[in-house]
Amino acid sequence: MCELLAMSANTPTDLCFSFTGLTRRGGETGPHKDGWGVSFYEGKGVRSFHDSDASASSRLAEVVQTHPIKSEVAICHIRQANVGEICLANTHPFIRELWGRYWVFAHNGQLSKFRAAEGFYEPVGDTDSEALFCDILNHLRSHCDRNAPLEEVVERLVRLSQTYAREGVFNLLLSNGDWLFTYCTTKMASITRRAPFGPARLKDADVTVDFESETTPNDIVSVIVTEPLTSDEQWDVYEPGEWRLWKKGEVIASGGK
Repeated sequence: MCELLAMSANTPTDLCFSFTGLTRRGGETGPHKDGWGVSFYEGKGVRSFHDSDASASSRLAEVVQTHPIKSEVAICHIRQANVGEICLANTHPFIRELWGRYWVFAHNGQLSKFRAAEGFYEPVGDTDSEALFCDILNHLRSHCDRNAPLEEVVERLVRLSQTYAREGVFNLLLSNGDWLFTYCTTKMASITRRAPFGPARLKDADVTVDFESETTPNDIVSVIVTEPLTSDEQWDVYEPGEWRLWKKGEVIASGGK
């Protein structure tokens, strides 16, 4: 299976610490060596990096680790291929435009029998994940108005996620830059860091950071992952079937437990 990482914050924040821990699992401390990708929202724009090589040995991943790109929403994925060849077209996160915004999607799991209906959006690669993403956007484009309330969009996302989850493993990260939708069928955990901040140590690398020296008292930063990245913090584990909607570091809606 692949591993996911996302961030939701109330102020532009870099992902260097968490990204460093995750990349070690891409071929060093973990088997997810079949490519990686990360996307950072900057306003309505997206700065995205992809590589079909293992993240633990990727020079591009090293650049991202050491370059503090500031963002309020970021989505990252390291891949262990099960459907689709190992190539750049099959690396997550996938990106499409809908209603004048870039939507970013990453998926952990497998729905081997899933077949997307034909629609406006089509996959470029040959993964079930990208086909799922296109299916979600085609559904929203067909059934929701571009000015539909967020509650209506989220309700449809929950229904779609529950339908997909009945066909296999479906752990999801999805954002339009304003909010972050997460859905869990097997493994997902989160942590919200706010004042008073303290130190944290990565599980997969000999790296410790003192967040108090890196933040202000008003900062709220939440990290969502497949498996906890630190060894000295208390992570909040999702229940199977649970979904959470994040905005500016806080959960603004949830359900499905």
